[in-house]
Amino acid sequence: MKTHTLLGSIILVGGLLSCQGKPQLEWVASTETACWQTEEPLPVAEASVEPLVTIKTTDVQQQIEGFGACFNELGWMSLNKLEPADRERVLEELFYPNFGANFTIARMPVGANDFSRDWYSYDEQAGDFAMESFTIANDKQTLIPFIQNALKYNADLKLWASPWSPPSWMKHNQHYASVSTPKTAGSLNKKLQEGESTYMTTIVDNGLPEDRQGREGTDMFICEPEYFSAYALYFSKFIDAYRKEGINISMVMPQNEFNSAQIFPSCCWTAAGLAEFVGNYLGPAMEEKGIEVMFGTMERPNAALVDTLLNDPESSKYIRGVGFQWAGKGAIASIHQRYPALKLYQTEQECGDGKNTWDAALYAWQLMQHYLNNGTSAYLYWNISLEDGGISRWGWAQNSLVVVDADQKSYRYTPEYYIMKHVSHYVQPGAFKLAADGDAKGLLAFVNPDQSIVVVVSNESAEPKVYPFSVDGQIYAPQLAPRSINTFLWRK
Repeated sequence: MKTHTLLGSIILVGGLLSCQGKPQLEWVASTETACWQTEEPLPVAEASVEPLVTIKTTDVQQQIEGFGACFNELGWMSLNKLEPADRERVLEELFYPNFGANFTIARMPVGANDFSRDWYSYDEQAGDFAMESFTIANDKQTLIPFIQNALKYNADLKLWASPWSPPSWMKHNQHYASVSTPKTAGSLNKKLQEGESTYMTTIVDNGLPEDRQGREGTDMFICEPEYFSAYALYFSKFIDAYRKEGINISMVMPQNEFNSAQIFPSCCWTAAGLAEFVGNYLGPAMEEKGIEVMFGTMERPNAALVDTLLNDPESSKYIRGVGFQWAGKGAIASIHQRYPALKLYQTEQECGDGKNTWDAALYAWQLMQHYLNNGTSAYLYWNISLEDGGISRWGWAQNSLVVVDADQKSYRYTPEYYIMKHVSHYVQPGAFKLAADGDAKGLLAFVNPDQSIVVVVSNESAEPKVYPFSVDGQIYAPQLAPRSINTFLWRK
């Protein structure tokens, strides 16, 4: 196994300090102009200083499963514009344990998503209820090598999957999309004429007539027994096919953003329709395979949609947790309060506009605080890598952790990568989030399985700020740079 200089240095220094009976202290800071800078030893406050926040190192909250991102086709396509050695350096940085981002959990699509090369499913043969034409041939070109290369660096990477759309013949409109592009193009042109900002840069014709559009609050899936059974079989064949490639999926969610009618692969469902599918078809099929089922992804601030499945006598037998993203962040607090033992995931960080600015990174930090302060055990970024500009197959410009310049065959890590790394590099699977007293806005704290303490704190103001806080009875008073994020680590 490869030994990294950084990893070796941490082990050596930690061992020496442990022998001396003193805790090892680390402080890493990032600003817009200088990311991942090692700072001077953390200053101890004067005895008269009162802490703004007291970290309660024995008051643990939810256990952390990990941090990660999503494998998609355009991510792999962009990385393959690099020299192979550079591509491997990126994957090593993201997935090698205790090294760079230290990602331990990742999402993948079941079939096409909005950052695929184009629409496809694993069986587009209409009426093939026995799934005789099922194939993952497309994925062998993109997703499978992407995941296999990541697994080289972390064989224990936890994978979960969700579809953006079922095969088109399983939907009432017989199409992968839910909204026609002319309607969306008209809205986009109006925004551009009025000088409004928009995440859509161009509209690619999806060929869906307006009279076959879907809408929120309806079941676009054909909710009949033979279709439900075929779709559950589709999931099972997906699990089996990936296992044959040496890739084990541990969990599935039934539908990405089940309320959202989109111009790209999508499918609206009612919560009642999903409850029937999960309770009578998908749940039993996945239980037979040893695969967990979580409800999601939930993108609306309506906790009652979650209640529908959690209170249904059949679907509730199989739901092991709930995944939230986008406006779903408005429902997570209520769900966590009413179901405190339920596993919660943040499933997709909001995607930005392709400009990858420091402002977007600070917003990402606010999102991370919101989700982790409301009980999530996993936090996932969306695009691992995109070419410069971040344009999807259907015209959406989005941010990514890595930006590739295809002409120069070069790459760079984005501000949002460093925001993720400030937490994921230090917080290990099995860690617990810690409670804190005082003005804890801008702060997250954790205790790792090895009892090391991690405190991540920001200063989003335009001026330097002294931020006194207490850990294990000791008050520290670091001066935080303007618009910075800082991670402090204590190894005992």
